Amino acid sequence: MLADARRGRFDVVVVWRSDRLFRSLKNMVNTLAELDALNVAFVSCTEAFDTTTPQGKLLMHLVAAFAEFERTTIAERVRAGLAAARRRGVRLGRPGVDLDVAKAAQMRASGLSYREIARQLGVGAGRIHGALNANSGVQKRARAASAK
Repeated sequence: MLADARRGRFDVVVVWRSDRLFRSLKNMVNTLAELDALNVAFVSCTEAFDTTTPQGKLLMHLVAAFAEFERTTIAERVRAGLAAARRRGVRLGRPGVDLDVAKAAQMRASGLSYREIARQLGVGAGRIHGALNANSGVQKRARAASAK
């Protein structure tokens, strides 16, 4: 329908009920904004949505305002929940993967690439790179301390 609207094949969309066209309030607001930009009106036969009238346009603006309020409220609650979890010491994200750093270092010393080592050990290449670089830093500091 939107592809045909972009081609200018019609100038009004008429639906029996808006829930037959839209999946969510956000989807409704975005679709109606796109239709408005294409100069395509929207009319619902059983609801007060009619963008061809000033009252219908007002209702659509109110719906859009509530949708934006809902989005920002949800985002605010998610951020607050994440911050509270961090304060409680909850570790967020994927669980860490055990890595045999000595084996990875031995494989690297034998000439294998980070990517090949990661494939063989079943972890990401970045994990191998970080672990080997962190390990080499520890070894360098240990050598420097023993040299003093």
